[in-house]
Amino acid sequence: MTGARVLIVEDEASLAAVLADNLEAEGHEVRHAADGREGAFAWRDARPDLVVLDVMLPHKDGYTLCRERRQAGDDTPVLFLSAKGRPEERVEGLAAGGDDYLAKPFHLPEFLLRVERLLARSGALRAAGARLAFGGNEVDLRSFAARTADGRELTLGAREVGVLRLLARRAGEAVSRDDILDAVWGDDRFPSSRTVDNFVMRLRRYFEPDPSEPVHFHTVWGVGYRFTPEPERQARGAEEAERAER
Repeated sequence: MTGARVLIVEDEASLAAVLADNLEAEGHEVRHAADGREGAFAWRDARPDLVVLDVMLPHKDGYTLCRERRQAGDDTPVLFLSAKGRPEERVEGLAAGGDDYLAKPFHLPEFLLRVERLLARSGALRAAGARLAFGGNEVDLRSFAARTADGRELTLGAREVGVLRLLARRAGEAVSRDDILDAVWGDDRFPSSRTVDNFVMRLRRYFEPDPSEPVHFHTVWGVGYRFTPEPERQARGAEEAERAER
C-alpha cells in the first residue's frame, strides 16, 4: 500500500526525521508531532491511516494518548516505538490499544515492513467501512462526499463527518455530548454542548426524511444522541407485519 497518511509522534527530532524520510521515500505522506499534546491535535486533525507513536513523550505519554483515542472510538492502527522492550511493557502497549510494538533501537527495514503490514491489514478492513449507507443515504467517509435518499449531492465538513463517524461506530448506543466533543473537537477547542446539538441538527437536515421526526439521529435526553441505521419505525412495522402473518 502506498500513499498512506502517517503521523509520527516522536520527541527525538533526529529519529523522527530519519523515519519521515524513509516513509516519504516509500510514497507516504508524513506529519510529525514532537510531544503528546501536539500529537493529540495532529491525530484528530490529520485523520492518519497509521500512527507511529513513541511511548515516552513530553506532556502526555503514548499509552495515555492511544488509550484516549481508542475510548473516543478511533481505530487508527498504532505502531508503538519504545526504548522499553520487556515483555510486560509490550503487553502494556497492546493493552493500551496498540496494534504493534517495536523496541528501540531497531533496523529500518523491519520498521518499514511493520508499517506496510499494518497498512495492508487495516486497508483491507477499512475498504468495506469507507462508505456508510443508511436509509437510502450514502456517505464516503474518506472524501466527505454524500448522496441523500432524495438524490442531493453534498460535501460534508470534517466535523460533520467526525460526528457521523463516531455515532455510526457506536450505532445503537447512547453517545454523550462530552464523548462527541472529546472525539471530534478535543481539548484544543472549547465549544459548548450546544455546538454538538447544532451539528446533529445539520445531519438531520441532510439525511432525515423529516428532520422534525428523526428516525436515524435520536436525542437521548440528558445524555446525547443515538444513531440508528435502520429507521425504528420501519423496524417496528416489519415486526408488526410478521406478527400479523402468524
